[in-house]
This record gives sequence, structure tokens and C-alpha cells, in this order.
Amino acid sequence: MDKIKMIDCTLRDGGYYNEWDFNPQLIKEYLQAMSAISVDYVELGFRSFDRKGFKGGCAYTTENFISQFDIPENLKIGVMVNGSELVKHPDGVVGALAHLFKPASKSLVTLVRIACHFHEFATVLPGCQWLKEQGYVVGINLMQIADRSIQEITDVAHLANQYPLDVLYFADSMGSMNPEDTTEIINTLQTVWQGELGIHTHDNMGQALANSLRAVQEGVSWVDGTVTGMGRGAGNVKTEYLAIELAPIRQNCPCNITPLMTVIRKYFSMMQNQYGWGTNSYYYLAGKYGIHPTYIQEMLTDARYIEEDILAVIDHLKSVGGKRFNLNTLEAGRHFYVGEPRGTWTPASLIAGREVLILGTGPGVAHHQHAIEDYIRDQRPCVIALNTQIHIAPELIEIRAACHPVRLLADCTEHRTLPQPLVTPASMLPDTVLDALEGKKLLDFGLTVEANTFRFENNYCSLPTSLVIAYALAVATSGQASRILLAGFDGYRADDPRNNEMDALLKQYMQAPGAIPLTAVTPTRYQIPQTSIYSFVL
Repeated sequence: MDKIKMIDCTLRDGGYYNEWDFNPQLIKEYLQAMSAISVDYVELGFRSFDRKGFKGGCAYTTENFISQFDIPENLKIGVMVNGSELVKHPDGVVGALAHLFKPASKSLVTLVRIACHFHEFATVLPGCQWLKEQGYVVGINLMQIADRSIQEITDVAHLANQYPLDVLYFADSMGSMNPEDTTEIINTLQTVWQGELGIHTHDNMGQALANSLRAVQEGVSWVDGTVTGMGRGAGNVKTEYLAIELAPIRQNCPCNITPLMTVIRKYFSMMQNQYGWGTNSYYYLAGKYGIHPTYIQEMLTDARYIEEDILAVIDHLKSVGGKRFNLNTLEAGRHFYVGEPRGTWTPASLIAGREVLILGTGPGVAHHQHAIEDYIRDQRPCVIALNTQIHIAPELIEIRAACHPVRLLADCTEHRTLPQPLVTPASMLPDTVLDALEGKKLLDFGLTVEANTFRFENNYCSLPTSLVIAYALAVATSGQASRILLAGFDGYRADDPRNNEMDALLKQYMQAPGAIPLTAVTPTRYQIPQTSIYSFVL
């Protein structure tokens, strides 16, 4: 137990947030803080061939980059290489490593770890042999081990025994493991693997520290952490917590945590506020269902994804699988409706020849409430309210439109109490949503999502997105409205991506065959024709 090795990989794992571009002064103070708590190795970053876009020094961790820092005597430097880069390299795994590494005697690097998936394991092992011959301490990080069978785990352990690895790591990549799972995997590996074991935990379900400590109890001797848990998604076990918990075990290793607390206050707390790593309910669900945390990270940093979008994507990935991040899968998960559209209600039966006023959820509706209500009473348009908009007198709203299944589920109690019929793709909704809306009058207008498409049929539509404004526009258009007025579509700040997304959507609608002229009657930032609800003639 007193031979446990602590590895801090903050600058490598945390670099996913800032493109591995850390302030040199931060790195200097961080190295001193790691020395003060007796971390054995600092994994300063990656060694990589990736030249796409700008990345900071910790993405490549070259000898020149490392040499600018004074490395404390009790601290060794490590780097990680992605096995996927080695496997794809035209010179093969060993040839690729020969481009990245000189002999250890001429390097400031002591430890090299290769991160790989199970299907890459056998291919990268000869690279470990070559690295050992160059004098490095060598480890392999096995990713996504939680969903592998006992046979698969024992197979890789048998293979590992044939090569001179110093440590065989396993990573809880999805953050889905609990201490009992950790014990089972360790026991399985120990039946075959004859060397030292290491663990890299993720905190999606709040189990990173518990899993790390259980691993130590079960005989794991290498443990990873990051400062404040900085890392992709929910992050990792916190190095500061590990230092505190392992101090009684590592009795011969001084543990002065004060410099680390200073570094956290000066640098990492601000970065955490900016980038937002750390576990939450979304990461918990991702861990529970084995979904790659990058899906959650991407959505939380993209203002277009509101709560129901994130939950819909998680629900989608539960079905289609989300163990490997794919941006196309992320976008598909945001839009629920696929396949042949179905619908039984014809909007023209209500709307044909009438003016349509669509009420958005922006503050413009409440601000101009009296003028909007006067106009409705005077002109008698067909008023469509989006979702649960309630700032206009209920007797003036004719129908409501809602199409996002998660939003519907969240709003079902309100919808049941609101008096207006609800236009929704009822025959395409999950049973859970239909059950929640039991007793509500539904007007079934079908919807399917097709890229770059606005198509309006009698009882269904094809749209480029499942945003409710696109759906409401389709209802009005299929209903053969005379014109469409928009109120409460204020827009977002100029730097908010939702503003550009909505502008693009409205432009695409206005250019679609059969589109009906749009006019905003309350203030808007969108690039559409505008007039005033207060004018005498609209």
C-alpha cells in the first residue's frame, strides 16, 4: 500500500476544454503544487501528430516545451499517445513512435502511456516493447472497459503478459462504474495479469473517488487524478481528494496541500466557472446509460440545446448507442421525428383564408400585451400560441402548437389545464407522452425531420428541425393562411448561436415553395420584415 503511485493528468485531460493552451505561469505553479503533495508523475500532455487547428503546447509536449519549466526533483514527467493515431500511421506503430520519441536517456519524459480501445490493443503492444527498449516506463490505458465481457478482459490481460508493460491501466471512460464493478474488473484482471494495475476514473455518477479508493484496497498501485477533477464531461477524481485520502497510506510521502489550494484559487476555479466541468444530472444519466460524456459536454456549451433537447438526445442515444462521440449522431438526437410522417388533422379546416398570428415566448408578448389583445379582438386572426405561452388572454388563443416530446412531457400538467386544443404530431409521439396528455384535445398534424426541407402537406409536414416555430409555420402554411404575423420573437444576443440558427431557419422557410409572407409585429432581431402592432394598418 505504501508503494501507491499518484499520477496527475490535469493538463492532458483538461486540455479538451482549452485546446491544451495553458498559461506557462500556471504550469510552473502547478508543478510545484504537485511536488508538494508528492505526486509521482505529472502527465504534462499528449504527444501527437494532429495538426488540425491551433492547439497549445500540452497537445504536443515536445522536449523544447518541457525544457522551459523547472521540474522539481521528486517529480517525473509523463505523456500520453492516442493509440488510434499510432494504428493509422503510414509507418506503422513502431515507426510512428520513432517519430515522436528519442531514447529516454536524452528525454525529459520518463513515462509514456498509450490510450487505446480493445480493438486496438493487440496492434499497439509492439510499440510498448519498442518504448521499453528506449528506456521509458510504459503503460497502456484500456478505455471503455465497463461494458466488456470477462472473456474479453482476460484475453487482453493474456496478451499484455507477453510484453514488458510496467502498468496496465483501465479507464471507466463513461463514468458508469460503481465500487462493486471496480472490484469485479480488478479481480478478473488479477487472475491473469502478472504486473501492476492502474485506474483512471470519471465522475459522471459521483463515484470517481469511491472507485479509486476501492481499487487501491483491491491492489491497484497506480491512481490517476486531476486538479478539481478537470477533464472531459463530468471530469475525473479530484487530485486534491486523492491526496487527502491516500496520505495516511503513503506515509513516507509528504503531503502539503496548501500550494495546490492556492493554484486552484488562482487558476482552476476560474476555469471551472468558464468551462463548467463537473458532474450533474445529465452526466449522471450519461454514465448510467453508457453514453460518451463528450455528448453532454458539447450540448452544455452550445446555447441551442435547452433542457428538453439534452434529455431528448440522451433518450435517443440510449436506443442507438453513444459509446463513441459523433457530431452527426448528436444532431440527429436533437430531432425526434424520423420516418414516414402520420397525421389525421387538416389545418385548412380551421385556417384557410385567415390571417395567422403566432405568439412566441419572448418578452415582447408581455410588453405589448394590450396592443396585441386589441388587435386580436379587432381583426380576429387565428392565434397560435407556442407551447405554454400564457401572456395573452386565453379566450383569444385559438390553438396551441407543441412538438418536442420531452418538452411536452415536462409541460403536460399545464397543457391539461389550458383550454385550447393542442396541435401536435400525436400519432408519432411515444406512449409515455400520450399517457401524460390523456384527456387533452389533440389535433394530430404529422411531422418528419429532413435536412434542408420545408414541405407542407394536408395533414403533415417535413421540416429541417423539430423546433416548435418551424412546426407552427408549417401548420399555418398547410392551413393556407393569408399571411403570418409573429409576436414575441425578440431574438437573442448577437453572439448567441441560437440567433443565427433562427435566422437561417426563417430564411429557409421564406424561400420554400408555398411559403406565406411573414411579418414581425413586435421588436425582433431576426432578419424578417417588421411592422408595429400599434400601427393602424398592418
